[in-house]
Amino acid sequence: MSDVALPSPLLTLENLAALLHRTPGGVRATLHCHTEFASRLKSARVKLGRRIYFRRDLIDQLIVESTGI
Repeated sequence: MSDVALPSPLLTLENLAALLHRTPGGVRATLHCHTEFASRLKSARVKLGRRIYFRRDLIDQLIVESTGI
């Protein structure tokens, strides 16, 4: 079996902040806004127990659609 680590399908708030080049507090502030971007971030949230994660596939799609890259 290979020792190559596969990327996780879920991101923590800290991982998401690093990916977006923002602080965790900045991401939290964005989540409290009433914008299309914020609503799409909220739709990518997954709650597992008490922890909140974000679906990487939806975040990647959001970045592509928002930036056109």
